[in-house]
Amino acid sequence: MSAFDWITQLLYVAAAVCFVLGLHLMNSPASARRGNQVSTAGMTLAIATTFVLVIHANTVTATGWTVMLLGTLAGAAAGLWMARTVEMTAMPQLVSLFNAVGGGAAALVAINDYVHVTGSTAGVAESVTIFTILDVLIGAVTFSGSIIAAGKLQGLIDGAPITFPGSRAVNFGAAAVGVGGAIYLLVSPSVPVLIIIILAALAFGVTMVLPIGGADMPVVISLLNAFTGTAVAMAGFVIGNWALIIAGALVGASGSILTKLMADAMNRSLANIMIGGFGTGDTAVAVEGPGGDVRSIQADDAAIQLAYAQKVIIVPGYGLAAAQAQHQCAELAAVLEERGVEVSYAIHPVAGRMPGHMNVLLAEANVPYPQLKEMDEINPEFPRADVALVIGANDVTNPAARRPGNPVSGMPILDVDAAKSIIVIKRSMGHGYAGIDNELYVNPKTSMFFSDAKSALTELTAAVKTLVG
Repeated sequence: MSAFDWITQLLYVAAAVCFVLGLHLMNSPASARRGNQVSTAGMTLAIATTFVLVIHANTVTATGWTVMLLGTLAGAAAGLWMARTVEMTAMPQLVSLFNAVGGGAAALVAINDYVHVTGSTAGVAESVTIFTILDVLIGAVTFSGSIIAAGKLQGLIDGAPITFPGSRAVNFGAAAVGVGGAIYLLVSPSVPVLIIIILAALAFGVTMVLPIGGADMPVVISLLNAFTGTAVAMAGFVIGNWALIIAGALVGASGSILTKLMADAMNRSLANIMIGGFGTGDTAVAVEGPGGDVRSIQADDAAIQLAYAQKVIIVPGYGLAAAQAQHQCAELAAVLEERGVEVSYAIHPVAGRMPGHMNVLLAEANVPYPQLKEMDEINPEFPRADVALVIGANDVTNPAARRPGNPVSGMPILDVDAAKSIIVIKRSMGHGYAGIDNELYVNPKTSMFFSDAKSALTELTAAVKTLVG
């Protein structure tokens, strides 16, 4: 290996080190921004090293350079524009699209290399075929599955589980064709067979995600993210790139761990999520929950409860994101703190539509990181809370999870009903993703503030300010 090769490999390893350090820094909200910056620096180094390699090889034509440069500029511009203009409610869709792009790009790398190798006289090495097959299968499934997930989240496709006559047969058939084609490819290299495998994997990705319901999307996004990382690692093995191998392995491993944690937070197995949608019925006999009347409250009365409380726990949910009310929420919390109220936020692992949705949402409003507390940390504090202010969170606060026989049975929830008083901001009595009533709403301690989250929080803040300390 020449000195130039040693240097480029060391640069790729340096880029991979940046990825590892960046991921480590993302363990804490306080250092997550720096982690992003370190990871970005690593990716910039990897891209620059790749361009240097291409220049040194001197095998790219003028047309090839034009395509590479235009592609780089167009991709960077599109990514920057999308990331800076996307609304918080659309962040999960953007993550799904990024998953699709990553998986598809990884698959294309392997396909391009395989086509070139099959056209050479040296033949195709078995190791190249194996990694190509894995890359194509995982990458194509990720691409089509992520597109469907983004469509469901955006409302372009029905968010409810979608099945059609013979959908299971199509699913298993696509899997069988993919596996069968992979076996054939190991024995006899063939580009047409590779194309068949690609089509089968794309079909499998569609039929895999369509039957999954909206409430399971956080888990699906995390799983597809793990798929993307794995596909990138396989592409690294195909072309012998250490940076791709290490970065892909990191994403694949972290995504897999996160997927397991998310599934556990919903008390559901991954197999159950992939086989059927959330809230589609339960074979067990449901146990009836407590009945009761719903009590409504106005801003002035709610403000009195909040202003004269010693401890308030705010429970954010998708309703907060949908109303883009994170800044109004932070302002209310600041006003309460000025009056000496202790304020904290209860973050459920699957609140919102993607992992960490509430953390990102509140960070955008500059909510102090120490106030964001995960479920296991905050649950023991609810009995000490004078008021629990629930903003749009539904299934993750439903006491029905403690009873058997319903779609949320066994799901770990925030113990909001243990607070001394509960105020729920909600536009209506509509169901959450699980499709069942929230028993918290008929709790005698609960008052319902029916309003859009942004309007309600603005009214509450104004009402609290008018009270004399």
